[in-house]
Amino acid sequence: MERMPLNKVFTLMESGPVVLVTTNNGEKSNIMTITWTMVMDFTPRFAITTGRWNYSYAALQASEECVIAIPAVDLIDQVIGIGTCSGADTDKFKKFGLTPIQASHVSAPLIQECLANIECRVIDIIEDHNIIVLEAIDAYLNSSREENRAFHAIGDGTFVADGQKFDRRVMMRSKLPDGV
Repeated sequence: MERMPLNKVFTLMESGPVVLVTTNNGEKSNIMTITWTMVMDFTPRFAITTGRWNYSYAALQASEECVIAIPAVDLIDQVIGIGTCSGADTDKFKKFGLTPIQASHVSAPLIQECLANIECRVIDIIEDHNIIVLEAIDAYLNSSREENRAFHAIGDGTFVADGQKFDRRVMMRSKLPDGV
């Protein structure tokens, strides 16, 4: 085995799906790209990592709500563009050709072009680690999309898309919650 520099170790574990997080500050909606996500358990709880360096953070902290939108790989260039400009001076929906849709329970919009949208409420902010814990309150799938592959950031400017699926549900049955 070869030693790996510790400053690159995160690239071994970063590969959760790239998501878009929408917020609304009471005046306008914004989108930020997040590559650091975590499923908390078998309940609809998730965590994202973000902080004051992101323009959307103030709206997320004040409103205590957001939408997690999961884009497909055909949106990769828009998603990267969203993550490399600021909502302080850019209408990201307009610039990247994305359609905001009124959510049912939160003021942040859904994104029509995404594979799925999850309306969330903030249930905890762990400021020392820039972790926002979210609880899903509603969710939507976009079954009309032709491209359904989510994609994942490696952390070094490269990405991978979902590929072959391996079904081991029978082997895993004892560990899966009812209905999954």
